[in-house]
Amino acid sequence: MASASNPNRNTGPIGTPIAETGNYKEFISCQPFYFNGTEGAVDLIRWFEQTESVFSRSNCAEENKVAFATGTLTDNALSWWNSYAQPIGIDQANQITWIELKRLLTNKYCPRTEVKKMEDEFYNLVVKENDLKTYIRRFQELAVLCPNMVPNAEKLMEVFITGGFYLGCIEGKRYLASKPPNVGGSINIARD
Repeated sequence: MASASNPNRNTGPIGTPIAETGNYKEFISCQPFYFNGTEGAVDLIRWFEQTESVFSRSNCAEENKVAFATGTLTDNALSWWNSYAQPIGIDQANQITWIELKRLLTNKYCPRTEVKKMEDEFYNLVVKENDLKTYIRRFQELAVLCPNMVPNAEKLMEVFITGGFYLGCIEGKRYLASKPPNVGGSINIARD
């Protein structure tokens, strides 16, 4: 056993720590959702969000995101991916970015007519029968599905408050009227 007073003792780090990136087994162990292409726009967005959460938990490297995510496609969505990847080769297809894959899937599974209906719903969304919980859930979904409807946080706040005030459901929340810093804070206040 080395003496604590030994001047030749190495007290520095044994090696340079390296951040490890996750592998497919770690990704799958985080239980990602599967997407089959028949659930519609809302479920596609939920798949995006859940997959990104799994990327984070599994420490997925940027260069593996498309390969790992497309491993969770089934049925129609898997057929679509195979038809995309076959002409260019799977290795080349896996080189696209996660953002590009999301754009391709959105173009395929969120037809413009469906997006237009959701934008109209978002524009006219109000609290119904004082059901704030349903209003908040749908508001959050539509904010993700219709990003062009709310170009910045200030506009998002305005839309949230307007829909809540329409029937006076949030009217008593003075904090909301004083322009809270973000929608998340407003939602938490509105729930109280």
